[in-house]
Amino acid sequence: MSDTTAADTPTRSQAAQLPQVHEPRNPGTDLDLDRIAGVQANTSAIERRAATLPGRRSVKKEYQAAWLLRAITLIDLTTLSGDDTAGRVRRLCAKAANPVRQDILEALGMGPITTGAVCVYHDMVETAVDALKGTGIPVAAVSTGFPAGLSPLHLRIAEIEESVKAGAKEIDIVISRRHVLTQNWQALYDEMRAFRAACGEAHVKAILATGELGTLRNVARASWVCMMGGADFIKTSTGKESVNATLPVSLVMIRAIRAYHQATGYRIGYKPAGGISKAKDAITYLTLIKDELGDRWLRPDLFRFGASSLLGDIERQLEHHVTGRYSAAHRHAMG
Repeated sequence: MSDTTAADTPTRSQAAQLPQVHEPRNPGTDLDLDRIAGVQANTSAIERRAATLPGRRSVKKEYQAAWLLRAITLIDLTTLSGDDTAGRVRRLCAKAANPVRQDILEALGMGPITTGAVCVYHDMVETAVDALKGTGIPVAAVSTGFPAGLSPLHLRIAEIEESVKAGAKEIDIVISRRHVLTQNWQALYDEMRAFRAACGEAHVKAILATGELGTLRNVARASWVCMMGGADFIKTSTGKESVNATLPVSLVMIRAIRAYHQATGYRIGYKPAGGISKAKDAITYLTLIKDELGDRWLRPDLFRFGASSLLGDIERQLEHHVTGRYSAAHRHAMG
């Protein structure tokens, strides 16, 4: 009989994948306007590199299944609809705790897995926290006047504080895009510092809304300012813009993360969100992360997908791997 006691065995709750568990949190730095002015983005080169990504790495069979299982553990399972109800959120939480049918996991030789987090509006935080009790899955709340971010600053800060009080362990904030478009980096930095302070122990994901920033250079500079302001993650989009996560934007943000890590020693997480709904797209993003940042970023504390429909397609692909047949989508309902 093993000498290991129950006390030595980590529970799901103890094993929760939050950045502050594994990495020193990014404290931010002073705003360096000279560095920001020197940040550039070669749009044509970035677009050429991004265009090669979907066809560069083709993984098949058991290797594909392994990548897809990893992708599931990196999903922020999300519902951000005006008609959200407590019942819908509870069903989503149940799916997050058991994202893949048990028979599929057994056929793949896998034990239990969960998604990375559940992401909801502030009003649903308490419901989600209660539904996920004991699972170790953190609740993320969108905040600061999501998705436009145009509420008065004191109300945005109060919203963060209320979400943290309700039990959210992660706060997805939206930046003021006007600060980027007018190159007012000091205002963006001060805003980010205020949001970080309001989050306290909860970690903060800064949503850049890249589809509204105009240029890749603006995306790169906004990424740097948010990291200097103390962001734990930088995130592409709210999912509500006309253009959401794209490979060129991801490449720019990932390279900013790499440069910040080289300059400060702190690892910043990355979250593409919006428009990622197919399993093959998830593998493309994972390949990009592996190539540009390395294996360490392929963990829930440093990488997340913001997605609502991706999980269903991944589960269909896993069932096809196991049975050789594609099932109807309703066999993998979200809740």
